[in-house]
Amino acid sequence: MRLTGNTLLVLFISTLANVLESRLIELEKNNFTVPEEIRIAFGEDTSTDVSITWTTFNKTQTTEVRYGISKEKFTSRVTGEETLFVDGGTEHRGEYIHRVFLTGLTPNTIYYYICGSSDDWSEIFHFRTTPPGSDWVARLAVFGDMGYYNAESLPHLKQQVDAGDFDAMLHVGDFAYDMDTDEGRIGDEFLRQMEQVAAYVPYMVTPGNHDAKYNFSHYKNRFTMPRSSDNMIYSWNIGRAHIISFSTEFYYFLQYGFTQIRSQYEWLERDLQEASKQENREQRPWIISLGHRPMYCSNTDQDDCTYVRDRVRKGLLGFYGLEELFHKYGVDLELWAHEHSYERLWPIYDRTVYNGSEEEPYVNPKVPVHVVTGASMGHQFFCSRVVQRNMMGLDRLCHGQLSDVLITATVG
Repeated sequence: MRLTGNTLLVLFISTLANVLESRLIELEKNNFTVPEEIRIAFGEDTSTDVSITWTTFNKTQTTEVRYGISKEKFTSRVTGEETLFVDGGTEHRGEYIHRVFLTGLTPNTIYYYICGSSDDWSEIFHFRTTPPGSDWVARLAVFGDMGYYNAESLPHLKQQVDAGDFDAMLHVGDFAYDMDTDEGRIGDEFLRQMEQVAAYVPYMVTPGNHDAKYNFSHYKNRFTMPRSSDNMIYSWNIGRAHIISFSTEFYYFLQYGFTQIRSQYEWLERDLQEASKQENREQRPWIISLGHRPMYCSNTDQDDCTYVRDRVRKGLLGFYGLEELFHKYGVDLELWAHEHSYERLWPIYDRTVYNGSEEEPYVNPKVPVHVVTGASMGHQFFCSRVVQRNMMGLDRLCHGQLSDVLITATVG
C-alpha cells in the first residue's frame, strides 16, 4: 500500500500522542509505589511454582505477594526481592523490579493474588496452575515481534486468555520496538499493555535482535525465567513437551563476546542429552526449541535465513551450528520469529525435505518441522495479505488477519 502525505501525518500525530500520554502516565505514577507491568512465569516445576514480577518507580518498604484460592481471603504471603534497574541511556532512568517466587502450589488450581507492599497494592489477579505430570495436553500461544504502537494481535490474545484457552504464552523475541526506546519508557508502556494477559497466564520469553541494546539489559532485567540468571538460555517441561529457549543473537552481536556461543552450544547439548534419554522421551516425547532468527525462510528480504549458510544453522566458520545438533537429538518442532510473516515448513534438514509420507508429511517425520511466526505486528504499519504454497513449506502469510498468525499449539 502506498503511503500518502496525509497518512504519514496521521501516523506521526498518533505516535506523538502516544509518547505524550506515556510521559503523563509516568508523571502521575512516579510519585507513587503502585505495582504495574505485572507478569508471571513458570518456576522450577510448572505445576507447582510460579514467579511474579512487577515494576515500581519508587523504592518500597517490602516486596510481597498475598494469595489464596479465594479472592475474598488471601491465606498465604511470600516476600521477595527488589532490584534497581538503570537504563543505559543519557538520563540513566531507574526503576525497581520486584520478584516473588511462589512454590509448593497445588496443581490444576486457580489462585488469586495481589502484589506490592504496605505502600500500595495491585488489583486482584488470578492464574491457574497446570495439571501434574505429563499425561495431559498443553495449550500454547506462540508469537513474536510484537510492538507497543501496533500490537494488533493483542486483542485476539486477550480474548483467548480471558476464555482460559492457554496454559502458557511464548513470545519468541522482539518486544515493544524497542524496550530501551525513549530511555526505557516504551518498554514500560509495552509491559503495561501486556499486563492484561501476562498477569494471568505464564509469559515465557526469548531474546530477539531488537532487544540487544546495552547487552540485552532490558530483556535480562525485566523478565524472570526458570533456572536462568539472565533469561538468555533456559528450558522447562509442560505436559508432554520439553521446551528449550535459546539466543540466536549470540551469533550476531559478537561485540558482547564470542565465548557465549560456545557456552550456549555446550549447554544445549547437555540439555538435549538429558531430554532425549529414553525414560524422559517416554514421558515427554516432544522436544521443542524457541529461537528468534530462523534457519529457513522463503522471504526475499536478504535476512540470514535466505542464504545457504545461515549462521544459526551452520555456525560461525563452521563451528557451533545448531541444525546438526538439533537433528542429532531429535528435536521435533523449531519455533522462530524475526521474519514478519507466518510460514510453516515441511520437515526439513540440510535444505532437503523429509516428509513422513506423501499423504501425511507431518506424521512421524525423521527431521524437525520449522514454524516462523513473526507477524503479530511490530513497527510496520501496512503489508498486503499473501497466502501461498512454496517450495519448502505451506501456508505463507504476510501479516493479513492477525488472528490467523497467532499460533495456538496443542502438545499432547
